[in-house]
Amino acid sequence: MHIRPIASALWHHKGGTALIVLQIALTLAIVCNALCIIHTRVARLSRPSGVDEASVLAIQNQWLGDPAPQPAKALMASDLETLRQVPGVVDAYASNAFPLGDGGWSKGVRYTVDQPSPASFTAIYFADEHTLATLGLKLVAGRNFRADEIGDMGARDTLLPRVIIITKALANRLFPDGHALGKQICIGSAPSSTIIGVVERMQTWIGSYSEAWVEQSTLVPFRLLASGTVYLVRAQPGLLERVVRMGPQALVAANPLRVIGSEDVRTYEQIRATTYRKDRGMAILMGGICAVLLATTAAGIVGLTSFWVSQRRRQIGVRRALGATQGDILGYFCTENLLISVGGVCVGAMLTMALNALLVDRFEMQRLSLAYVVVGMVALLLLGQSAVLVPAWRASRLSPVEATRAT
Repeated sequence: MHIRPIASALWHHKGGTALIVLQIALTLAIVCNALCIIHTRVARLSRPSGVDEASVLAIQNQWLGDPAPQPAKALMASDLETLRQVPGVVDAYASNAFPLGDGGWSKGVRYTVDQPSPASFTAIYFADEHTLATLGLKLVAGRNFRADEIGDMGARDTLLPRVIIITKALANRLFPDGHALGKQICIGSAPSSTIIGVVERMQTWIGSYSEAWVEQSTLVPFRLLASGTVYLVRAQPGLLERVVRMGPQALVAANPLRVIGSEDVRTYEQIRATTYRKDRGMAILMGGICAVLLATTAAGIVGLTSFWVSQRRRQIGVRRALGATQGDILGYFCTENLLISVGGVCVGAMLTMALNALLVDRFEMQRLSLAYVVVGMVALLLLGQSAVLVPAWRASRLSPVEATRAT
């Protein structure tokens, strides 16, 4: 197949050729960056939290009034005992927040109290000796809290933990040599705290602020004595729905002076769905945009090729009369389309990187890997060849007599 006659024919149809080249280029630029966004969002959606999500639920409890510290301590202890007596409950504990939640406490972490800037940030979770068993956290080094280490703390008190348990991600961030156990660090403005345990994974609460240290969490041995608290409850396998119904009922029956709404009792499946609702919606939106753009580009190629076939019926007839086979006609249109597609993806590759640089600068989007561009170029070339097959095949089926007949 000679390229020069095909290129000459395209030059005589500059307008249509330029439009398809531009359409392919814009499709490549948008689709590649959209796929990068989809990959980023799906990766966020699939991040493990470290929690045994299939068996854990959260109950947000709000006491009527503002109980004093000692009554609050007694009420919390009574509630936890009530929850642990519910049929199907494995264990329970009280905390200020939980992984994948919509907010919580955070502190800067320093090696020494007089260090000017923190070495990292961490999410703070109040915990006791039941926390690891309730959430299903895996202890990879050290030990759990003991009952005699659990203290009481008011909402306005200063956090002063003597011992802490941290995640492996935080341990690696602070001590790259891998020796975090037994080391001392400063949480916020508190004096040194000793690391007595390291858990494999425990995500922070989710937000744009915490995204940079999403797995750097710290467990502190305190009960938060306040009017509001969250109870984390672990159910036996297969009994989660039963505990969802019976847990709040048992709490209200034990003491009705509280507020537990329908939205205050959530399984981790519901927590994950709510937390990542925007990410899921963005991934679906970007996927829809990609599908529409690809379909529109394919339709444009089909339409343009069909138009050119109708314009070249006489030329096709003359070529068939001079001995051109059906394969020659089919190859002509496929080669013509391939030249257009190659031009489109080459221009598109430059547009893709320019658009990504703009998104990285303005919206802090992840920098696009060249693999996306290469895969996108190949995909659009294949799409172009697939789209041109039907009109090209119809052109090759025209007989010389039919093609040269006056219209």
